Amino acid sequence: MEMSLKTNERVQEELEALEAILMDDISISYNERGCPELIKTTIFPSTANEVDKQYVCVTLEVKLPEEYPDCEPLVQLRNPRGLDDSTINHLYKSIKDKCAENVGQPVIFELIDLIRENLTESNLPTCQCAVCLYGFSEGDSFTKTQCFHYFHSYCLANHLSITKRHFQEEQDKLPAWQKSTKGFQATCPVCREMIECDIDELKTAHPPKELESAQKFEVTNDLRLLQERMRQLFSYQKSKGGIIDIEAEENKLLLITQSSEETASSESTEVGSIYK
Repeated sequence: MEMSLKTNERVQEELEALEAILMDDISISYNERGCPELIKTTIFPSTANEVDKQYVCVTLEVKLPEEYPDCEPLVQLRNPRGLDDSTINHLYKSIKDKCAENVGQPVIFELIDLIRENLTESNLPTCQCAVCLYGFSEGDSFTKTQCFHYFHSYCLANHLSITKRHFQEEQDKLPAWQKSTKGFQATCPVCREMIECDIDELKTAHPPKELESAQKFEVTNDLRLLQERMRQLFSYQKSKGGIIDIEAEENKLLLITQSSEETASSESTEVGSIYK
């Protein structure tokens, strides 16, 4: 796209360089006047050509004010994967410092390089396993899904095994013509995207260290009292019609009756036919 004559030559040169380096990995949006407005690119850690070793990523969005580069751009980090809040906050602080240091000159490539360096240094998931809610310790076996969500391999194996068993149980209840022809398909426990993994291989993983050392769950007297109060509350709400009874709903019949207008119309037609 031809850029507006008002666009600073420094910005034009910077964008051309970014497109030459990042090629299809960068997206640049322009306004009606042909001036660049928004730059987007997803950044991964440096792992040479070993894509499977990229455990974290984040999408950088940079909005360019008309005064850029003589003022700081507006930066947002979107869709972080494998990064906790403290890591994101640290990135934002580093980005702000970098922008302040480079007022008056193009800074986008500097930001991309800065973020990539940080991701490379912390190229291990700092989030929690969404199944057991424990973090990842050194020596834990974990799995990165295609949608960049992270789980202990042991936890993911248990989750998928239970999900597969429930799927089979539901399929067994259905008549042959209603059964799925595709069979069980593993999905991500977080975003429900289809994932590819070998459940049998995942089962060979050891439990995460924090899970092994965690205190065993016990039903205390306080918990039993709470369960009893919740049971009473449930019964009370059900008696007042506040709980949907699934079995009762399934057994309901739908009765279709004529409206008063349809009934009157039908009666007038019959009367008219009598007097003909």
